[in-house]
Amino acid sequence: MSIEAPEAERGESWDHGSDPHFLRYYEEESISPKAIERFTVVRDKALRLFSEQGGVKNSSLTVADIGCGAGTQCRLWATLGHRVYGLDVNAPLLEVARRRSRDDGLDIAFDVGSATALPWADASMDVCLLPELLEHVADWQGCLDEAVRVLKPGGLLYLSTNNWLCPVQQEFNLPLYSWYPGFIKRKCEKLAVTSRPDIANFATYPAVNWFTVYSLTRYLRTRGFRCLDRFDVMDTSRMGRLPRFAVALLRQLPPLRLVGHVLTPHSLLFAFKERHCS
Repeated sequence: MSIEAPEAERGESWDHGSDPHFLRYYEEESISPKAIERFTVVRDKALRLFSEQGGVKNSSLTVADIGCGAGTQCRLWATLGHRVYGLDVNAPLLEVARRRSRDDGLDIAFDVGSATALPWADASMDVCLLPELLEHVADWQGCLDEAVRVLKPGGLLYLSTNNWLCPVQQEFNLPLYSWYPGFIKRKCEKLAVTSRPDIANFATYPAVNWFTVYSLTRYLRTRGFRCLDRFDVMDTSRMGRLPRFAVALLRQLPPLRLVGHVLTPHSLLFAFKERHCS
């Protein structure tokens, strides 16, 4: 089955360039031990969830990495034999991704494009990965709806983004920024794309949306998804008795789960598309 979309991408105006400071930072950060460990954990959790849910064989997954950046996550999936497609708005970062995949002898398809108009056919992907993307796309609903469109029934959506509940964040170099009122955030966003790009790490598209796992879960449920947050997907099999008990309490008591989310800087969800969804 072809994974190419039957219709041309919708016409949108995007800046596909990159500030040299931004490119240099993410080129280095993308291959840091911390980044590689984080993406490896995501991959392994996703494969474990597929196995537990009786999904397709792990050796034959078709994976879309939306907002793939320098392609680290793509390469980690491709090394296990999965068919991987990466997309990003940042053309210079994609050149880094292509070079690194060639150097590793990996066949990964990388495209420059918009997350709100994916170049793939309906129901063509087993896994859709949206790492740290939704906060940067003004039309975040359109972004999620496109991921829903290309995902097969029974497929898995992974997304991570900022967390409005937690005062710790990495989007802006400003203290407690998550909790700033909206009108102040709008002023900071304007500064970030004009006279003060340094406050948003020189990002071409700084964060303009703020989420919680609760708001994202509500939205995805209306699209026919079953959602699991960071506490739901914890593997307690290797934990001691006390940590297992703590996780069990978090899962059973909503107030404790809320406290747990307040203490974690990122919103994280694994969501399965119900098989009856078209």
